[in-house]
Amino acid sequence: MSATPEMPRFQQQQHAFAAHIRDPENAAAPADVEARRMAVYCELFYNNIEGVLSSSFPVLRSLYGDDEWHALVRGFFSRHHAQTPYFGELPREFIHYLQHERVTQPSDPAFLLELAHYEWVEMVLSIAEEEPDFSAIDSDGDLMEGVPVLSPLAWLLSYRYPVQRIGPDYLPDKAPEQPTHIVVYRDLNDAIGFLELNPVTARLLQRMADNRTKAGIDLLLQIAAELDHPGPQAVVEGGRAIFAELQQRGVLLGIRN
Repeated sequence: MSATPEMPRFQQQQHAFAAHIRDPENAAAPADVEARRMAVYCELFYNNIEGVLSSSFPVLRSLYGDDEWHALVRGFFSRHHAQTPYFGELPREFIHYLQHERVTQPSDPAFLLELAHYEWVEMVLSIAEEEPDFSAIDSDGDLMEGVPVLSPLAWLLSYRYPVQRIGPDYLPDKAPEQPTHIVVYRDLNDAIGFLELNPVTARLLQRMADNRTKAGIDLLLQIAAELDHPGPQAVVEGGRAIFAELQQRGVLLGIRN
């Protein structure tokens, strides 16, 4: 909301003060604030926002020169109206800005939004307060005979680009023919990890996320039927190894009690 003549003078001053901090090149500073002090406020506010975004999106930051990066952050800082006062929520606001508000630039990599989302997921999982409820889980149970339980700190994601590989030394100019499936997770030691999945394993995890009653072997037989696989037992044996790796990584927690 912009300042209006009907507002009390102190509110008009507040709006002018905030507008100049957000966009000092295009919004005049309040006349009764010393320029040197105003510049200090501008620098402090901007540096706080830029620091949060740089630390939250380190790979994305590494792909931009200083001028281009600061132009991107300044656009967010000056144009986006955040819906939260919490610094920890600013990366999500940045994702919203990239997806819905920012005008795409010719120099933008096509994977910009996907890479930013992937880095945001890693950050969210690292600070999530949610913990698995092991009172309802048998960690030593048979994943084939029982109902497998996915960790609430494991997110199944699909992207057009292999975002987990992108960096200064790998900048794909077009998306591969096949999408990239990843599970990003926080393990029982609170370390963040990811595992690239083939389409069959991704489908298995998707089924497990919605499953409350079917045993692991039944899920694997369903997958075999979906594939019209001539040897369902081979899918079951392959699934047994997949279950073991997912549990070792902390993606699967055990079976329901």
